[in-house]
Amino acid sequence: MSEKAKDAEVTIPAQAQDEGGATLTKDAAPGDVLLKVTGLQKHFPIRKGLLQRQVGAVRAVDGLDFEVRSGETLGVVGESGCGKSTMGRLITRLLEPTAGKVEFQGKDITHLGVNGMRPMRRDVQMIFQDPYSSLNPRHTVGTIISAPFKLQGVTPEGGVKKEVQRLLSVVGLNPEHYNRYPHEFSGGQRQRIGIARALALNPKLVVADEPVSALDVSIQAQVVNLLDDLQQELGLTYVIIAHDLSVVRHVSDRIAVMYLGKIVELADRDSLYKAPMHPYTKALMSAVPIPDPKRRNVKSERILLKGDVPSPIAPPSGCRFHTRCWKATEICKTTEPPLLELKPGQQVACHHPENFEDQAPQDTVLLSAAKEAAALVADEVLAESAETSAAVAAELDTTEETAEPAAESAAEPAEETTTEPAEEAAPEEAAAEEVSETVAVDESDSSEESGTDSQK
Repeated sequence: MSEKAKDAEVTIPAQAQDEGGATLTKDAAPGDVLLKVTGLQKHFPIRKGLLQRQVGAVRAVDGLDFEVRSGETLGVVGESGCGKSTMGRLITRLLEPTAGKVEFQGKDITHLGVNGMRPMRRDVQMIFQDPYSSLNPRHTVGTIISAPFKLQGVTPEGGVKKEVQRLLSVVGLNPEHYNRYPHEFSGGQRQRIGIARALALNPKLVVADEPVSALDVSIQAQVVNLLDDLQQELGLTYVIIAHDLSVVRHVSDRIAVMYLGKIVELADRDSLYKAPMHPYTKALMSAVPIPDPKRRNVKSERILLKGDVPSPIAPPSGCRFHTRCWKATEICKTTEPPLLELKPGQQVACHHPENFEDQAPQDTVLLSAAKEAAALVADEVLAESAETSAAVAAELDTTEETAEPAAESAAEPAEETTTEPAEEAAPEEAAAEEVSETVAVDESDSSEESGTDSQK
C-alpha cells in the first residue's frame, strides 16, 4: 500500500468493552431529533412509445412528514405496495427523491451526491429484506463484512480481521467462519451477516427493511431479540419496516401506519394498540391474534375491508382510504385530511377518527366552517319560520276582527227583512178580521129577517 493511501486511511477505535469482553452501551442523547423528513415524495415515471414519453407516474411515496429521535425505534407498517421499502431507500439516499427534504442531524442530505454522501454512510446504514440476494455469493463472509472499511478508507484498531470476527460474535455467529461463503449459512445466519455488515462502522441510524419477513418463525424471534439487544448495547436508532404487527409491537417505541404512499396515523406503541384512531389502523389491529389463553373464547370484532387497494398511478381524491372506509362521507371524497395531533403523542389523518369524542374534529377547517354555516342556516331558518308564523297569526287575527262586524251588519238587514213582512201581515189580518165580522153581522141580520118572515 502506498504512503498516500496509508495517510488517507482513518483509524476508528474499537467499541468499548467490559472485563468479560461484552460491548458497553453507547452514550445516547434521547430526545434529540436525529432524522427529520418533510414532504417526501417519490414518483416513478411511466414511459411509453418510441420516444419514451412520460404518460403517467407511480406515486410510491406521496408526501411524508415525520421525525425520528435518537435512541428510539420507529416502526413502519402497512400493506404490500404502500411505499414502505421505497421510503427506507429514500431515507438512506439509495433513491433520489422527487420532492421533499431529508435532514440528518440537522443537515439537509436530500440532494447530496455520491461524494457528499460518503461520509454520511458511516452514520446511516441499511439492513435489506432478502438475505439471499443481498450477499455476494462469490465473496467470503470476511470480505462482505469488511467491505465498509475499505469503501470508507478506515482501519479498525487491531486490524480488519479481528474486527470482523468480533462483529460475528456480536451477532451470534462463530468467529471461525470468517472464510466461509454465504451459501454455507442458513437464512437466519445470512441475515445476521447482513446485520454485522450494517454495524461495522458504528452507525447512528439503521434502517431495517423487513429484516425477518423471509425467515422462519423461530428464526424471526432470534433476529428480533438480537436487534433489540444491539440497540440497548450500542444505543442505535432504528427505522424498522415490516407488515407483521406483532413484530413491530415488540421492538418499536412509535409506529407509523402507511396507506397508499401516505402516513395515516403516527402514535406511541401503547396508544396505537389500545385505541387506534384511524379506521384503517383499526382494521389492521382486528387482524392481529391475541396470544392470551384467558381470552381464547372472547370474540373480537373482525373488520373486513371491501374492495382492493386503489392503484398508486391514479389514487382517489380526498382521503385515499375512502373507497374502502365504512365511515366515509362526502368530505372524505373531496378533501384530503391533514396529519395532525388530536391526542398527546398520537397523530391521525382522518375526518372521522375512531376513539375520539368529536367525530368531526376541529383539525378539519372546512368541516368546522361547514358546521358553523349549517348552524347559521338553521338559525336563519328558525327565525324565518318564527316570522312567518307570527305573520300568519296576525293575518288570522285581522281576518277574525274584520269578519265579526261584517257578520253583525249582515244580521241587521235580516232582522229588518223579517220584521217588515210581519208588519205588512198585521193589516191584512185586521182586514180579514173585519171581513169575517161583516160576514157574521150579515148572517145574523139574514137570520133575523128569516125569523120574522116565518112569524108572519
